[in-house]
Amino acid sequence: MESRTKRRLSGAELDALTRRVLGAGVIASTELTDGFANAVWRLALDDGREVVLKISPPPDLEQLSYERHLLRTEAEAYGLAAAAGVPVPPLLAAVFDEPVLGGDCLLLGALDGVSWNTVKPDGEDSLRRELGRHLARLHTVTGEVFGYPHAGITGGTWREAYLAMVGALLADVERYPTPLPLPVEKLRAVLTAASPVLDEVVTPHLVHFDVWPGNVFLDLTTTPRIQAIIDHERAFWGDPLAEFVTPTIFGELHEDDPLVAGYREVTPLPLTPPARVRLDLYRAYLYLILLVENGPRQYPEEEYAPLRDLATNALTQVLDRISHSGGA
Repeated sequence: MESRTKRRLSGAELDALTRRVLGAGVIASTELTDGFANAVWRLALDDGREVVLKISPPPDLEQLSYERHLLRTEAEAYGLAAAAGVPVPPLLAAVFDEPVLGGDCLLLGALDGVSWNTVKPDGEDSLRRELGRHLARLHTVTGEVFGYPHAGITGGTWREAYLAMVGALLADVERYPTPLPLPVEKLRAVLTAASPVLDEVVTPHLVHFDVWPGNVFLDLTTTPRIQAIIDHERAFWGDPLAEFVTPTIFGELHEDDPLVAGYREVTPLPLTPPARVRLDLYRAYLYLILLVENGPRQYPEEEYAPLRDLATNALTQVLDRISHSGGA
């Protein structure tokens, strides 16, 4: 989707950047437009390599609070995920505060598979089960603090970090006025009242938090399988259960979902009543992001309106459910 946060680089600028970072020039380039925040290109280099270049927004451009240093989060997550046995693209280079560019960039090995968002292969239940196993492996990675360390939004407990994450997002509403189903203070009160249920989570786990089909690449050359999980930029340290919000976005997580079965092949996943409340808290957070992020990004109205309406309706429903869960 078109976004004000996406940089525009000429062919000459792309060539100069890859020569500085990888020592090879660009012979062909294609902008990849499925993402929402960072500018992304697929590049053919004169040494025969195919790479993907991600560039952060200009450093002087206002963004949401949690989006500070997104590519630094992503670079760290790629290394940790790969070490845990999760399929990810090879990270060729991560350059922060690149002197000519004036920002951060990542260069990754290009994938030869296809985005799950663009195909409907046979055996999708098996793929969803495989995805569950990969997510369970990702969640074996643990950290020292909850939240977004690179953005400076953290907490000593998961409840503290979650409320800091929500608080940062609601503070962004002051900078980017956004129509919400409830006034900001009432919305904050609903989430805060239900937040004691988060105390069940005592260890920070690495959570991707953006596992929609567009971020899962498939290898369809034989029996369909997952080639890689991409775009870890929205990752945080928190509750593994939060991972299930984006694969079921605008819906519910059911016990018979193959995603759940695959996850449970690796580690337990209890979906107790308190866990269901935690899931709703994470749904509320994601739907808030989808609404508030339009402020700095300024999506084209015609493209954004359907997503905005879905997020508004879903947030209204989940806030009502949280309010009646006994926590508010």
